[in-house]
Amino acid sequence: MDITDLRFLVAEDDDFQRRWLTIMLSNLGAKNIVEAADGLAALQVLQDKNTSIDISLIDLNMPGMDGIELIRHIAKENHPGSIILASALDRSLLFSVETMSKAYGVDLLGTIEKPATPEALTALLKSYHPRVDKHDATAKLPSFTFADIHRGLLNREFDPRFQPKVDLANGQVKGAEAFTCWNHPEFGAVSPSTFIPLLEEFGEMEAFAFQVIEKSIAACIDWHQHGHPIAVSINLSPTCLSNPEFADRIIDFIATQDIEPQYLIIEVTESSAITNLPYFLESLARLRMKGFGISVDDYGTGHSSLQQLLRIPFSELKIDRSFVAGASVNPALETVLSASLEVCRKLNKQSVAVGVETQQDWDFLRKLGCTYAQGYYIAKPMDGKTLPLWMDEWSQFF
Repeated sequence: MDITDLRFLVAEDDDFQRRWLTIMLSNLGAKNIVEAADGLAALQVLQDKNTSIDISLIDLNMPGMDGIELIRHIAKENHPGSIILASALDRSLLFSVETMSKAYGVDLLGTIEKPATPEALTALLKSYHPRVDKHDATAKLPSFTFADIHRGLLNREFDPRFQPKVDLANGQVKGAEAFTCWNHPEFGAVSPSTFIPLLEEFGEMEAFAFQVIEKSIAACIDWHQHGHPIAVSINLSPTCLSNPEFADRIIDFIATQDIEPQYLIIEVTESSAITNLPYFLESLARLRMKGFGISVDDYGTGHSSLQQLLRIPFSELKIDRSFVAGASVNPALETVLSASLEVCRKLNKQSVAVGVETQQDWDFLRKLGCTYAQGYYIAKPMDGKTLPLWMDEWSQFF
């Protein structure tokens, strides 16, 4: 989105700092900037129905209502805009506030440490994407029933789209992750956040997962036939993997296909590592033993210890986007990101940085020695037939 179309709020009590942030925004092309000298004045601006703020730059240590309290009010009132923290406070404190903001559900683009620079501000603004109000997005959708879900499965309406995963060292495409949407005949594309809970509730998760596996493997075989021998990654829920018979179905299915197990990577979330269910671990151990890849997704967002994580026989660790975006200008994030990559190196595992959205992210991850990158800077998810064409074009740059 063009920065000239965005409305900014600068909440900063120091006159010089407030003016400097405003000048930087103006120099970058911003035309609509509102200033506030404290948290209460900023909240009043955000509550004004005639003023729609897209991005708020918030100082934390302000008199009266400070920035931390302001963020709580922003979350409570479900303000749709994004925020950027601007502060000179201790890095560990900033990291705590960042974690708090995300836990509140606020769209945090990142933190600028004072004195702010145009380069740091530009990097964070590039990661901005307008938020869609969840209530607006689902207002036209009905309450889907078991019959709706079952019919969708019978008609094979759940289709994966694939986002490429690229080797940071040489730019080669090494794999693609499947993201599935429901192509409903009446309501169009229905997001996973709507149908996944229903699949769990109605006991249809295994049927859904296997359909995604079938379609993804068919696409993967097609890529191989077009000269692109890459792997496909599919996220499976603990519900599926807690049934050893489901793992057997995957193994038996791949044995009938013209493809080796190594080209299917099973993704599980980090929180799954906390479970102590023997069936879950049995499924993963058998799949890994048969040559399938196992990837731990969203690493860093769960509450598992490294000891719990090591229960999973993983071959790949996917570092959550919250530790990737803005890490090049945020020393606290850089520390966490570097530590995660060091874990991968020490354990001889592949590392994947998710949410790579800028050239700065790409360059920084290369410098830190991350193995793979995935994100909008490289490509958005696309259908299986388009991916080989995209790979042909991408290869021309390396």
